[in-house]
Amino acid sequence: MNFVLSRSQFQVLGVACLVMVTSMYVVMFSVSLERFPRKILTLHNEPYIRSQRSMQSLDPSSCLCYPDAVTLSSRVPMMHYGNMVQRRAQEFKSYKIRKFSVLSTPLHAKANSPLQYPIHGYIVLPLTPTLIPDLALHAEEKPLYKVSLKVSKGVLKTKFRNEEATVTGLNENKLMIESSSLEVVNQFLSEIVYTSIIYHIKTADQGTWSKVCPLINLHILNHLSFSLISAHFQFENYEAVFPIVIKQPQVPVLWKTTADIDSLVTITTKTFLRYPKLKIMVESVRTFYPKIHIVIADDNIRTETIPGRNIEQFYMPPAKGWFAGRNLAVSQVNTKYFMWVDDDYLFTEKTKIEKFVEVLEANPELDMVGGSVGGNRWDFTFLYNEGDDEEGGCMYLKFHTQFHPLPGYPNCSLVNGVVNFFLARTDAVRSIGFDPVIKRVGHPELFMDGLGYLMVATCDDPENMHINHQPHAENGVSYNKFRHPANKYMDYRYPIYYFKNHMKCIRL
Repeated sequence: MNFVLSRSQFQVLGVACLVMVTSMYVVMFSVSLERFPRKILTLHNEPYIRSQRSMQSLDPSSCLCYPDAVTLSSRVPMMHYGNMVQRRAQEFKSYKIRKFSVLSTPLHAKANSPLQYPIHGYIVLPLTPTLIPDLALHAEEKPLYKVSLKVSKGVLKTKFRNEEATVTGLNENKLMIESSSLEVVNQFLSEIVYTSIIYHIKTADQGTWSKVCPLINLHILNHLSFSLISAHFQFENYEAVFPIVIKQPQVPVLWKTTADIDSLVTITTKTFLRYPKLKIMVESVRTFYPKIHIVIADDNIRTETIPGRNIEQFYMPPAKGWFAGRNLAVSQVNTKYFMWVDDDYLFTEKTKIEKFVEVLEANPELDMVGGSVGGNRWDFTFLYNEGDDEEGGCMYLKFHTQFHPLPGYPNCSLVNGVVNFFLARTDAVRSIGFDPVIKRVGHPELFMDGLGYLMVATCDDPENMHINHQPHAENGVSYNKFRHPANKYMDYRYPIYYFKNHMKCIRL
């Protein structure tokens, strides 16, 4: 018996097969996720997490929390929850206004476009007349060409004059050009000057070229953004968008240095209830670097003076806090780099600051490089999804993971965070800062706040970039009480993540 299926029956059968295959894939993926959560939740196997938020045309969606993540809203005291949610939403709205960039909007280039425009590199100064380069139209013959340019944060003008064209709106926010000659239109387009009418170091303009019936219209619309104009260029069914940067030039800040390591690096530390260990650490520094400058932030309850040459000891209110001390120490650095060490570290012949400097000098875009402490580097990366505007983002900290090797240094890799033994560019870390709200327990917060701002690397070089720990057993009872508080004191960071970092959940 022969079975003959109609076209509609074939379509139904095809859809059914597709549903079955998709269902089998989902089941297999779910089982794999349960069996191998650590392998699947890696940077390289979750490209969607890093790419989905780049498509601003899509509505932001709530992110999914990772296994064992802490839901941060549940850690906010009920008496403060309602007010915190309201203030959080207001602050995040202001944050988005300050940080939004039209570069986040996808730019799509149509094939075989008749439009000519600057793709990249057009920079204008605030309030300064600047020629818009390379604007041109390569269109078929038309009886009349009518071009309009419109801006909301500036004015337009052209010095070109021709009796074959009618021009209106000079030195206004809308410039109209009419001509039966495409050549004349292009001559005018090549001489158009844009001038912003407000002073702002973070602003933008948006423009559109379009054609209505046989006419060609060019519109430029302003839109608040981060240091750029996004110009929309459209003709009939063709549209092009190109960025125009509005930028106030910044004054360079250069560090006066010599080849001498003492003029390049300052040792920084923060001490609390461990003067004996601090003295041993300082002595170990002096063994290998007799003249290097040392800055100590001290919030001890009963203070002592650490004697020695090139040592600055800054006293703080008692038990002021871990990150407040780090801020103070870094604020007093007057060298290009600073090396952070804990007060219980021990310099050895394998602690070579020069090697750290070599890595940073060879990689100007790198802000920080970490070494190893007692054989451990404790480097980590973040998996971060911004989530939606209401609930916030999801973050997962993964220890001992790297992005890829640092070019030219195969033993070094790019990461998001490193151990408390690193060399950093002073100006880069100052621009992020250490949140003084973090008082007792904290470390990843610097790198969370610096995510997307700080370029960080870790190096596995035990012969040159290593430091030892002094024995932990010698820590006093008072110190351990502050260093290892009860769980109720650990939770104080969760409301901070919820409000300040606009997070929904986190797994550390």
